[in-house]
Amino acid sequence: MIENLNLASDPFRNRTLPWTVAAIVACVSVVALIFTVSQFRQTRDRVSVVERDVRGLRTEEASLRAKATAVTQSLSPDQLRTLEAAHGIIDRRNFSWSRLFADLEGSLPQGVRVSRIAVRDVAHSGGAELELAVVARSTTDITGMLGTMAQGRIFSADLLTENKSDKGIESTLRVRYTPGARSATVTNAVESASRTGDDSMTSGASRNTGQGGAQ
Repeated sequence: MIENLNLASDPFRNRTLPWTVAAIVACVSVVALIFTVSQFRQTRDRVSVVERDVRGLRTEEASLRAKATAVTQSLSPDQLRTLEAAHGIIDRRNFSWSRLFADLEGSLPQGVRVSRIAVRDVAHSGGAELELAVVARSTTDITGMLGTMAQGRIFSADLLTENKSDKGIESTLRVRYTPGARSATVTNAVESASRTGDDSMTSGASRNTGQGGAQ
């Protein structure tokens, strides 16, 4: 038997479908092109606005710097010393003694007590340079305290003097106090704890999977 025999003189051909598909593709391409051009123009406009704002801020900064320089040059030496003293007073008022004592307490080992604290210089960041007098039972306690301070990164101490007395070992230290280093230390500790917890969960899951497979 002959199947699928077409005896028509003009066989059916679907000429509409290719043109329809081509028209749809062309329309989609035109829409995508229009959208791309619109996004490009918007991005270009935003960049122009940001650049204009940056130029304005730089001009304003240069103007303020010029005014500050003019004011500084117009001051007499006595006025400059007064201004520096005023900045020092403001920095000292912003210095947190309670925060210092809390940080210092965490760095002092047992057997070491502070006999005197003198603030030599206070930075704008809240840190300070201190002169710290401590009394310890032995030089080993002083060495341990220096190591603890170095590990904590909040304090950085140098040993200035060390004398033996009836009270024990009296030492004087020059200490650089940087409370901002605490945030980095805490962040590192949190990340380390997070990694440790993830490793523990992974190893626990692996053990459970192994036990389930053994059963």
